[in-house]
Amino acid sequence: MQMRTLGSGLSVSALGLGCMGMSEFYGAADEAEAVEVVSRALDLGCTFLDTADMYGPFTNERLVGRAIRGRRDEVVLATKFGVERTPDGGRAGINGRPEYVRSACDASLQRLGVEVIDLYYQHRVDPKVPIQETVGAMAELVAAGKVRHLGLSEARPQTLRRAASVHPITALQTEYSLWTRDPEDNGVLTTCRELGTGFVAYSPLGRGFLTGTITSPDDMAEGDFRRHNPRFQGDNFQRNLDLVAKVREIAEEKACTPGQLALAWLLTRGDDVVPIPGTKRLDYLDENLGAVGVRLTPDDLRQIDAILPAGAAAGERYQAQAMQAIDR
Repeated sequence: MQMRTLGSGLSVSALGLGCMGMSEFYGAADEAEAVEVVSRALDLGCTFLDTADMYGPFTNERLVGRAIRGRRDEVVLATKFGVERTPDGGRAGINGRPEYVRSACDASLQRLGVEVIDLYYQHRVDPKVPIQETVGAMAELVAAGKVRHLGLSEARPQTLRRAASVHPITALQTEYSLWTRDPEDNGVLTTCRELGTGFVAYSPLGRGFLTGTITSPDDMAEGDFRRHNPRFQGDNFQRNLDLVAKVREIAEEKACTPGQLALAWLLTRGDDVVPIPGTKRLDYLDENLGAVGVRLTPDDLRQIDAILPAGAAAGERYQAQAMQAIDR
């Protein structure tokens, strides 16, 4: 496994592991296999693990904590706060108040069973609280030894600049993939590079769509949140499926899978870009990590850009309510 550096010194595996789907959102999951997935990821050098308190809610941090028990020193552990949920799964909104930052961190440390979090993100920006106040409270966690590095998720350039004026922001996590190329056009990637902030790409496989394994809405289980995602519905589904067919053609030429091609493409976007594909299955983990061995030539990249330019995907990337929670 190759290594990359986020910010001014956080060394992580070039591909991380998103753990969200092991507990929620993508239908039923097998916790025993999920623990095996984490263990195998570590064995293969994929040591950058991503979770959040709201996944489950709360259960995903506990699962990750169990999975890394006895192997803490091998892991770069990232978690998030800010999307406040109740134990019954309800949503209480976005919360960036300083007192909440402190209590959320303590709760995450307890659930994870660790003494320090390597990378602590604000999951969504709270429009009611100045970002300087939220990051100020996060910086106190660094001073207290509870957190090593700070991150933001889905923050616009102006917000990132204000946050960085309080404390260095090691990583910005935002959706980025062949069908979500917004960070290239909205100034986010440019601002990250100006500030020395690394970029962590979540949903790098388009929530599984870019793997080519989803060919019908029926391929998604009942309870899978993608069934309500605009890109997976109606005419959008077929238009996006046509794009994936073109990705598959290039992948066949490169003797790799469509998912590996999508991840390899992201790895070419800069040494400061780290994709974190999520999976809850061992076979998909092995496939994803195989992307580090796929080499794309300049001609390959031009061909990919021709079939999947920015804005090619049909439909918004979230439902309307979720889009409203994004700092834009």
